[in-house]
Amino acid sequence: MPQLSALSPPRTTTAVHLERVTKSYPDGPNTATALDAVTLSIERGSFTAIMGPSGSGKSTFLNCASGLDLASGGHVVVGGVDLSSMSPDALTRFRREHVGFVFQGYNLISHLTVAENIRLPLTLAGSRPVENRFRDLVASVGLTGLEERLPGELSGGQAQRVAIARALITDPDVVFADEPTGALDATTADQILGLFRTAVQELGQTVVIVTHDPRAAAFADRVLFLADGRFHGELHSPSVEAISARLIELGRRS
Repeated sequence: MPQLSALSPPRTTTAVHLERVTKSYPDGPNTATALDAVTLSIERGSFTAIMGPSGSGKSTFLNCASGLDLASGGHVVVGGVDLSSMSPDALTRFRREHVGFVFQGYNLISHLTVAENIRLPLTLAGSRPVENRFRDLVASVGLTGLEERLPGELSGGQAQRVAIARALITDPDVVFADEPTGALDATTADQILGLFRTAVQELGQTVVIVTHDPRAAAFADRVLFLADGRFHGELHSPSVEAISARLIELGRRS
């Protein structure tokens, strides 16, 4: 597999900080709390996995931490910027320029080529990538020679590589990935997770994934366990077995 080349210097400060973040939704006459006063810091240049049972608040956490949704209370700070104080238009621009997204369904634009999909965040911002950086990034994720293909001509693994390159093209403060390997076979999933791992180690990139798969989480530096809208412990550089055991324990508590 090609290795990611050093496209940017390593970073050492906090990438994401949540301070007593709450997210509530109307539930008939009542209110359902999906996140309950969550406080958490994620350092730059780290690989974090968020795990928990269904309904634990994982997707809500990702949406609030990335600025896709606004918290009901508390503060979300990304790259030193408090998202709660931003207008909708400013928040959209900030996400486009400072946050990368990778989803299970790839979310590629079907009529755009691989190259155009990768450049899309910069195109929307009215800027162009440095061509050497673009070529290095394409080579790093193993897409050299596929730049003019359409998404429908790609395998699942290739499509996810395009999504990763698109997420990295702006050199974002953080990349959020929602079940990024859920649609892939085990071998391809390991290759994709290896790309995330290399982006962290060689580029100093910050990656946060939401996953239900202990094998995927074991690629991370740190695994955080969420249940009932609150974090219940963490593991550092854990094995698949240790993650699985903690999930079973968490399930018993639910």
